[in-house]
Amino acid sequence: MIKVIGVRFRAAGKIYFFDPLSLEIDTGSHVIVETARGIEYGTVVLGPREVEESKVVQPLKAVIRIATPEDDEVESKNKEKEKTAFGICLEKIKKHQLEMKLIDAEYTFDNNKVLFYLTADGRIDFRELVKSLASVFKTRIELRQIGVRDETKILGGIGICGRTLCCHSYLPEFIPVSIKMAKEQNLSLNPTKISGVCGRLMCCLKNEEETYEFLNSRLPNVGDFVTTDDNLKGEVQSVSVLRQLVKVIVTVNDEKEVREYHVNQLKFKPKRKKEKINIADAELKALELLERKEGNSKLNDN
Repeated sequence: MIKVIGVRFRAAGKIYFFDPLSLEIDTGSHVIVETARGIEYGTVVLGPREVEESKVVQPLKAVIRIATPEDDEVESKNKEKEKTAFGICLEKIKKHQLEMKLIDAEYTFDNNKVLFYLTADGRIDFRELVKSLASVFKTRIELRQIGVRDETKILGGIGICGRTLCCHSYLPEFIPVSIKMAKEQNLSLNPTKISGVCGRLMCCLKNEEETYEFLNSRLPNVGDFVTTDDNLKGEVQSVSVLRQLVKVIVTVNDEKEVREYHVNQLKFKPKRKKEKINIADAELKALELLERKEGNSKLNDN
């Protein structure tokens, strides 16, 4: 076991582990740490705790210091500079007549690098744009082409449920989502109804997947023949998954009628237990392929 704290650099961003050393760091505090991008200003979202070493990416870097009022001021100034950088980059894109959409601009805490996030159809030659931006900012420039899901995560929005998008509010990483999840929940397979703002399958389809899998495993299929607790045999007309109720067409005195039973009142051949399918790898490969098609790329100015 190893002692760590969890730090996040963006709202709903990925959580990274750092060594708190002997510092007393509380959740919600701001810290200065060193990352692959340079010195960064982050927010502690997981207080000091013991985790298994296998869950930590080595080498585990230590916290440099708890953020001081001066650090908070620097971070605030960087946010203002990002707005200016965003406007300048828009002008440069227009000047070079590049068909791309600028999503966000971000400074590292030490001002050692400026990152620009953008989307575009296909691959774009950034070289002239990078040179143009480097001449203005006099620092390292990184242009990162992202996909539509990442764009939505950064910009945010309101989902069809009326709440802030999951990816923008709390979801640190995109989870694999499959059309099978929509089928399991008996949802309409109309793409406009099961797709999010980004145009991809809604992440929330994953939230109730296990519950529906369990409830569906206890129910017969429509068209199956069952025996009721009052010794009647009939055909399943419909099922209510959440209420665990089944409507059965039974024959009483040579007349057919529909009666409703709870699943515990029925006898039937249970469904074969579904093997747990690990679709994560397949979904991730599909997403990676999709990102490549969208021209996911980045160019660093060294």
